[in-house]
Parts: sequence; structure tokens; C-alpha cells
Amino acid sequence: MTSSDHSPSHNVFVYGSFQEPAIVGLILECTPVIVSAQLHGFHRYRLKGRLHPCIAPSETGVINGKVLTGLTDSQLQNLDMIEGAEYERKTVEVVLTDTSQKMQVEAFIWANKDDPDMYGEWDFEEWKRLHMEKFIEASKKFIEWKKNPDGRGREEFEKFVQEDPPVA
Repeated sequence: MTSSDHSPSHNVFVYGSFQEPAIVGLILECTPVIVSAQLHGFHRYRLKGRLHPCIAPSETGVINGKVLTGLTDSQLQNLDMIEGAEYERKTVEVVLTDTSQKMQVEAFIWANKDDPDMYGEWDFEEWKRLHMEKFIEASKKFIEWKKNPDGRGREEFEKFVQEDPPVA
């Protein structure tokens, strides 16, 4: 084996739609080992007009989420592409729910911690009931786009994960 056969693996804390194995499987084109974890010192917000949440620092906040373990560079690149420039990937410490073990992982933190579009608390179960099917379709479109961009940019994908306008 050469040194190029050893790709670094990445562990990523997810707290929104990527907690759903069906979404992760589509985006990463396989399902990694997923473990439950908590991230302390952050709050998970809703984002006005969007189906996905964001997190920002909060002294008393605790977020329940998942850690996607053993991701390849290519899989991490898929997550980077989906999250886009509005998120910053940073190293954080989580506590694994089953063992209370602390673990250094990467997480996507909302870049604008003072964004006026952040509000309330994003609810995973509500998202699953109301928006998961739409997000699965958007994820399929992302994979199609990545394989054959056809001149389309990330903005095209972003349109698929926008919240539908309220019905009058």
C-alpha cells in the first residue's frame, strides 16, 4: 500500500436534516456509522424562509444531534458544497450520548451569528413530518447536479431547500 491509500477520516457533528440516515445516504452516497451526541455552548435556530437550521454560540445551549464518523475527504467535500459559504466548518467538542466520551469533531456553524433571520428553536421531528420528502428530492437533485453540473451553480440546489411561501 502507498501512503495515498490512507485517506484521513473525518467526524462531523450534524444537527439538522443530516441526522436523517436517508438524507445522509443520498448526499454521501453511502451511510456511515452514526452515533448520538450533544454539543454544549450552542443553540439551534430556525432560519426564516429555509427548511434547514443553523447553530450559533450560546452559553447555556445544548444541541442533541449525531456524529457522522469516518467520512472521506470526498464525502466531507459533499457536505461543504451543500452547506455553502454561509456556514463555517469548525472543530468543536461533543459528548457521545451512549458513553459520555468527549470527542473532537467538525461542525458547520452559521457564519453570521447576528443574522436577523435566525429565530426560535428548530425541531427535527417537525421537519421530518413536514419537509423531509422535499429535502430528499432536493438531495437527489444535488447528486444529479454534482455528477453533471450542466452550467448550473450551487444556487440552483439552494432553491430546492427554500421554505415554500405561506399559502394565502
